[in-house]
Amino acid sequence: MMRFTPWKLTGLLAGLLAFSLLAGLDTPLKHHGDWGARPAFAAGVTALMAIWWLTEALPIHLTACAPLLLFPAAGIFGPGLDANVTESLLPYVDPYNFLYAGGMCIAAAMQQWDLHRRIALNIMRVIGTDPRRLLLGVLVATAFISLWISNSATATMMVSIGIALIAQLERLLGGRRLNHYGGSIMLGIAYAANVGGIGTKIGTATNALFCGFLERVGIEITFLKFTAVGLPFVVLFLPLVWFVLWRTGRADAPGEDLGRAAIEEEIARLGPIRQGEKVVLGVFLAAAALWIAGKPIMDLSQSWIKGFRVTTAHVEAGVAVLATLTLMTCRVGGRQALGIRSIRRYVPWETLLLLGGSFAMASGIQKSGLSGWMGAQLTVLRGFDPFSQVLMASAATVALSAVASNVATISVMANILKDAVSGPHLTTVLFASAIAASCDFALPAGTPPNAIVFGSGYVTIPRMAKTGVLLDLLAALLAACWCWLIVRVVI
Repeated sequence: MMRFTPWKLTGLLAGLLAFSLLAGLDTPLKHHGDWGARPAFAAGVTALMAIWWLTEALPIHLTACAPLLLFPAAGIFGPGLDANVTESLLPYVDPYNFLYAGGMCIAAAMQQWDLHRRIALNIMRVIGTDPRRLLLGVLVATAFISLWISNSATATMMVSIGIALIAQLERLLGGRRLNHYGGSIMLGIAYAANVGGIGTKIGTATNALFCGFLERVGIEITFLKFTAVGLPFVVLFLPLVWFVLWRTGRADAPGEDLGRAAIEEEIARLGPIRQGEKVVLGVFLAAAALWIAGKPIMDLSQSWIKGFRVTTAHVEAGVAVLATLTLMTCRVGGRQALGIRSIRRYVPWETLLLLGGSFAMASGIQKSGLSGWMGAQLTVLRGFDPFSQVLMASAATVALSAVASNVATISVMANILKDAVSGPHLTTVLFASAIAASCDFALPAGTPPNAIVFGSGYVTIPRMAKTGVLLDLLAALLAACWCWLIVRVVI
């Protein structure tokens, strides 16, 4: 049962009021050229969804379903109820939804067999076990897992590993509590889970939404191209996170031998690698190779299929679905490599509705005529030099993500920026915003990993805010500079 706090109730009423005013008042949006009143209704629905998402007045996946009812009722896509219903439904079965779902199913198989824990612990052992390297190992392991598994699932898994490591270190120290070092480990898990998801298309729903949005405006980004931009950012930013966290964590850091003992004990608990882990790892590596080869596969498929435009999104979604079916079909010791119970437990199905609703909102803005009107109102931003546009987009997105979910942030910012920026730098601006949407470090409410680490007892809000604000600023600057340098080269 949903419980309405004063904040949520205010957001619910504010969204309804915004919809009523924009759709009901006689404004220029009601008379926008040949579009008629459609831009006004689209603006009303967009404002309602944005406010409800930002305040979480309703569960975000329920808000994402608003276009299914409101777009056909308002005739957003033109005359004809059938056409409006079809146009409203199509974004919910977008190829990127299948790509994300398939990627999460592969991640569920990893979680079913504890493969993700084995990978994380061995990364930490390889990087080193003295306190500085152990902290870096936690960051790298978390970020690597987050490339393929949702940020929330990664943080949940790594928190259990982190707590076990800290408890083992404290036991070896005779019960002395590691407030500073333990806090750095926990914050490192939250921050690396957020940052790691930036590296691949399936790392977080934000990336899938961003790529789907770009495809709708005629810009196609392959899995490899996205990784060429996102992964180096992760590599560049993690050392900054490590440096900031080590400044406080070193105050009570343990000795090197204790870190090695804690890691070895956790690995010993996993036992020898099992056949199920090998099967999942093989399917995952095959899927990753096919995703990287998406462009040549797309070209080959297009030569075979006539009358239908094949995109890399179709190829990548097909690979994800095929990998899922393969895992569900393979049996290891009489057990499915990917069981139905794991799919139900680990795959965030509600996020698929969120993606669909975001795609539908963007489609409504574009096809109702609202997009053109917004662009005309935001021409002032075009007066700034291109790098300033990129920097402002990055900073504004980081600020908004502090109080809103990452997906809600990029949903709102992408639609605003697309019409505020024109010319060859549009992709750079949007990419910087997409990266910045995942860079939220200051508040626990901004993103699930930030909230998850509070359960450890080692993190306080003042410490997260003090550390996070600095990292927010560094992330906004680095996202702008990196995208300015690399996007126009890669895309």
